[in-house]
Amino acid sequence: MHNRRDKWLSFLLVSPSIIAVAIFVYGFIGWTIRVSLSGWKGLMPDYTFVGLKNYATLLNDPRFQIDIRNTLIFTAVFLVGAVLLGLALAIMLDQGLKGEAFFRGIFLFPMAISYIVTGVVWRWLMNPAMGSRLSGFNLLFKSLGLDFLVNTWHTTPYWGIAFLAIPAIWQLSGYTMAMYLAGLRAIPDQLREAARVDGASEWQIMRYIILPLLTPVTLSAVIIIGHMSLKVFDLIVAVAGKQLPLDVPAIYMWQATFDGNFYGLGAAIGVFLLISVAILIIPYIRFTLRSEENS
Repeated sequence: MHNRRDKWLSFLLVSPSIIAVAIFVYGFIGWTIRVSLSGWKGLMPDYTFVGLKNYATLLNDPRFQIDIRNTLIFTAVFLVGAVLLGLALAIMLDQGLKGEAFFRGIFLFPMAISYIVTGVVWRWLMNPAMGSRLSGFNLLFKSLGLDFLVNTWHTTPYWGIAFLAIPAIWQLSGYTMAMYLAGLRAIPDQLREAARVDGASEWQIMRYIILPLLTPVTLSAVIIIGHMSLKVFDLIVAVAGKQLPLDVPAIYMWQATFDGNFYGLGAAIGVFLLISVAILIIPYIRFTLRSEENS
């Protein structure tokens, strides 16, 4: 009797959350998919079914092709930079560095700042102005005699989007550092000592013992940073505004939906982003569940 009552009480306690998630997550996902299959243009709702017309329009849209290219470049630079820098910082702090708590706080601090604030600051730091209007990093390079480093940053043709990954790396590398540091601290010292006794060098220990054991951490970092890069919007807008050479799907979705009132097309872009994130996250979830079952 008591067990049955406890089950009902437990269900009643979690039911508001279940209802909220069902409505505001899965309900809105379903509504977005329905809108993406409609011909809704303008402020008045139009749910006329047009099938996959909006998706076909996207695939043949040169702007959307630029968005995909920019997303791939941004994601690659962001992923590699944040993972490698985070790993390097974690290895450094794992050496028993004095003032570790202070440096750990310094490295984690950027994570507490919003992308908008980060973008505003880095907009000045990466000011592409030349000549007498040099400022930010370009002025610093010029003052230090490092003229070869002076460049136009995000206004550089084709590869400008790669420079916009630098602020993202600065902001998230502390997060990956914390993940790797936790992973390093979980590795027993006995493994390293046994390898040293067998004559392994520090590089061999890192390559054949430490890095393989950090694979789950790396996978988690790739998933988290990857899905953030697919949805990037505010950082790019804050640094460079809405420019076609720096366009990404999230910016296109905003402009199509709220600036152009093409709600069907905007919803289709939203569904595309959802599928992209799902493709990245679902294998990770399956891998995690499988690992838990095996353990």
